[in-house]
Amino acid sequence: MRYLTEHQVWSVTGSGTDWSVHSRTDDAAGEPVRARAVLLATGAYERQLPFPGWTLPGVVGAGGAQAMFKSGLVLPGRRVVVAGSGPLLLAVAASLAAAGARVPAVVEAAGYGPYVRHTGTLLRNPAKLAEGALYGGALLRHQVRPLLRHAVVEAHGTDRVEAVTVARLDRDWRPVPGTGRRVPCDALAVGHGLVPELSLATALGCATRTAADGTAALVLTPGLRTSVPGVWAAGETGGVGGAQLALAEGEIAARTVAGRAVPASLARRRDRLRAFADAMGAAHRPGAGWTGWLRDGTAVCRCEEVPAGRVREAVEELGATDARTVKLLTRAGMGWCQGRMCGPAVAALAGGETVADRRPLACPVRLGQLAELPAD
Repeated sequence: MRYLTEHQVWSVTGSGTDWSVHSRTDDAAGEPVRARAVLLATGAYERQLPFPGWTLPGVVGAGGAQAMFKSGLVLPGRRVVVAGSGPLLLAVAASLAAAGARVPAVVEAAGYGPYVRHTGTLLRNPAKLAEGALYGGALLRHQVRPLLRHAVVEAHGTDRVEAVTVARLDRDWRPVPGTGRRVPCDALAVGHGLVPELSLATALGCATRTAADGTAALVLTPGLRTSVPGVWAAGETGGVGGAQLALAEGEIAARTVAGRAVPASLARRRDRLRAFADAMGAAHRPGAGWTGWLRDGTAVCRCEEVPAGRVREAVEELGATDARTVKLLTRAGMGWCQGRMCGPAVAALAGGETVADRRPLACPVRLGQLAELPAD
């Protein structure tokens, strides 16, 4: 078995039982790896919903803030508001508070009421409940204030963020007029869950579905096969669900690829964790009204500097009905990130669901590295 570190896969070609996996390092193109089967476990990245001021220095992703602390023990600021939606916010706020940051509020756009509709699923996942209670207790000890059904609708500052405006939301995530209040801070950690990374899968033609949280995820069999023969997937590619679910699915996929039976206990554990993930995703799925906090001048696509007003113009005056048409008319999504950051926002403004793009390259590749590939 070969174990290649510091390699990034940019393309998978082939079919059936004959595949070539193409990768790169920072310096050169890697030698293609031949395989009888491919298992995709490409993870996910943060979902960002833009708002006025979100491009100010000091505004970071919630997961990014956690990564900064874990990798280098660096705090994004001394007074950090944590905002967005999803259980990751609790973990981030608890970590920042324990490290010495002042967290004046955890601003959660959704409520926890929707979990009540999934009581059975919650009771079958006691470890998840215990984890939530642990984070909740940590926030109480550090006197962190939770604000449910609220959102940061604007960040203020000149050279960096100095304060945020927090407003109450209605059931559709529309800001309720007259409820805005200003909260001083020197950093904002914000995120609205995760988006499955499907670049390799969609390039292969794997079928997708809309997951409970509104993101695009792969269609998978119980054995975690994709719609493309010879290709399997595990973890966040099938819908965001966390580390324990990813481990269970990785083992199931590996057994299926090897032609071995999947123990019933393992299949039940995967089903239990996936049910919890779906309940969590549905509870924190962004409401359609969140676009109400976007002004026409608010940047939606940061790479190409496309404001919300130009996207709205493409939809209302030029007849765009989906994110792809908006992209052609405004260049939103044509920049460095290729729509990974702005895709959900552009799709929402266009009035549709987020659809996974199909690209020939899963990551940036230098022309010189492409030229090094063997001509086969």
